[in-house]
Amino acid sequence: METQADRHELAPNRKELKRFTLGDLVRRYRSEVVVSKKGAEVETIVLDAFLRHPICRKSLADLNTSDFASYRDERLKTIAATSLKRQLAPVNNMFELARTEWKIPLKNPLVDLSLKANDNRRERRLREGELDRLVEAGKKTRNPFVLPVIRFAIETGMRRGEILNLRWRDIDETRGTATILETKNGSPRTIPLTSGALDVLRTLGALKGQESCSRVFPLSALALRLCWDRLTGRANINDLNFHDLRHEAISRLFELGLTVPEVASISGHRDMRMLFRYAHASHASIRTKLAAAPGIG
Repeated sequence: METQADRHELAPNRKELKRFTLGDLVRRYRSEVVVSKKGAEVETIVLDAFLRHPICRKSLADLNTSDFASYRDERLKTIAATSLKRQLAPVNNMFELARTEWKIPLKNPLVDLSLKANDNRRERRLREGELDRLVEAGKKTRNPFVLPVIRFAIETGMRRGEILNLRWRDIDETRGTATILETKNGSPRTIPLTSGALDVLRTLGALKGQESCSRVFPLSALALRLCWDRLTGRANINDLNFHDLRHEAISRLFELGLTVPEVASISGHRDMRMLFRYAHASHASIRTKLAAAPGIG
């Protein structure tokens, strides 16, 4: 019995688990863990939606992989496997934390759940005329920060969260740099700013006249997402995500002739394989170079 306990082979205590539902566990995870995460706002929305599903009314004693298999089959009728996998990530983390740190005697029912998601890496870049359409549509928006955020993203290749967390004290106008303190991989980095990026900052007000602790773009992630959806709809642009602007920016850096290490120092990538997933050269640029090249033989 002791050996089985060490190997986590003993069955959970059903009497203890019967007192709690999956919803109880999710609400505890949301209030104790999610609140301290960088992506708390988005993850809270995901978990709130999950809590409305009947599966959250099941007791932990009766919950098993087959319940999540039924949930998976139902959800896959309306969303892609990749999206479902992303939405279940916090739930999976919750089960692992409950088992290891909260010492709740349960097994993670998601461990054996089959959820094959295709590697749908995006190669979406701005097509001809789309930036102009975004600008024209942006002139009609009430929020004065939406267009500057878009321009800044294309000029710097910064992630949405990095842009929204940027403060005026992080900008060095003399050196033309921005220091990104909160990054995805946890390592701060300082990047050079293009003249276009500096122009964006100047349109938001004189750099020296801003409070150093105030954010450059005082928008929430949710507000930016809603504005982006309305903007692309008004511009009649389909299948363009805000994150695609990072693809566009990194690809432009490569087209300028920057080396892989130079681009990585700006984008913040540590894994070169991941960096190349973002780098998609313009076909028009390739054709121009090929046309100018001398023929073989």
